[in-house]
Amino acid sequence: MERKAREPDLTGFGTNLSGLPKRLGLIVNPVAGIGGRVGLKGSDGSEVQKKALELGAVPESRNRAVQALERPSLLDDLELITYPGEMGEDAARECGFEPTVIGSIKQGETTPEDTRNAAQEMLRLNVHLLLFAGGDGTARDIYNAIGEEHPALGIPAGVKIHSAVFGANPISAGDLAVSYLQGEVSNLREAEVMDIDEEAFRQGIVSAKLYGYLKIPFERRLVQSPKTPSSPREQASQQAIAYDVICNMEDGWLYVIGPGTTTRAITSRLGLDKTLIGVDVVAEGELVAADVNESQLLELLEGRQAKIIVTPIGGQGYIFGRGNQQISPKVIKKVGKENVIVVSTTGKIHSLRGQPLWVDTGDREVDEMLSGHIRVVTGYNEQIVYRVSC
Repeated sequence: MERKAREPDLTGFGTNLSGLPKRLGLIVNPVAGIGGRVGLKGSDGSEVQKKALELGAVPESRNRAVQALERPSLLDDLELITYPGEMGEDAARECGFEPTVIGSIKQGETTPEDTRNAAQEMLRLNVHLLLFAGGDGTARDIYNAIGEEHPALGIPAGVKIHSAVFGANPISAGDLAVSYLQGEVSNLREAEVMDIDEEAFRQGIVSAKLYGYLKIPFERRLVQSPKTPSSPREQASQQAIAYDVICNMEDGWLYVIGPGTTTRAITSRLGLDKTLIGVDVVAEGELVAADVNESQLLELLEGRQAKIIVTPIGGQGYIFGRGNQQISPKVIKKVGKENVIVVSTTGKIHSLRGQPLWVDTGDREVDEMLSGHIRVVTGYNEQIVYRVSC
């Protein structure tokens, strides 16, 4: 079904934020992140999206857009301009907006071209800020449409988010949008748009590429950093961490091991292959299941004691909600915070420059449960206590 909308009234519009109604553009990629919980490690391409739905995936980007719009919905002088239906209108109306809806889409069959068209139309309408929900692929589409000159900001909704153009979480994105529109944050910064080859990614090859820069409102505590790879010099530290974890493994327990080179050192020391960008399950030193998705994890956990082993994303600090969505809020609730083991080299910790570890699972209750302080294994018989935030 094609969705169309009226043209907006531009009478009296100017680009000065002071004393005039603020115009916020909203674009939602309805399929962003759909492959995460079902273990597909991305959402690019119609075949992947179809497979994700067949595996029971539920789109999450609308919910994340709704979270981001909580603060903007309180502004009296805000006009929200968006695309029809699932590309923004639905989320806007759920938050109480009466948005100006432009353009047209084929409901249920949106494409990257729709995202680019929406961005270009909003640029012509002089929105003060373009807010978009998606992942790295969506950020690339926005960049290709508007270039480096117009302010934009991402609501994180993808599986893999290497780019630095996103809020730390949806609520942070909404807070930063409001602060910018109200003139409380005037600083704009060029932020990297990064993406990887998903086909290579699914084969365990992580190859990120810089595509350009978007100009974003910037406040350090509200935006995420670009992902940085582990250094080869950290291998000795990873081996010491692996030895510590293995020495403390208990019989009768399942160990859910998240993605990353630090966690791969654990399975390597056990003599097991690791799905570098997937989630594996180990018990009694043996591989129980490889590259599992959320539903498989929940089935394996039924009636069993389990621990989750995760490592922060380098440069960003996320321990849940980026690249390991298979370890979903349901899985985390079943295991419990007390059975989460965070492992990290000191180099990764230092790269955070005092910023906390982050959780962004999409479930506020779970995020708050995980927040506070947690022990982090940094070597053999070495631990630190570090802050976790959401």
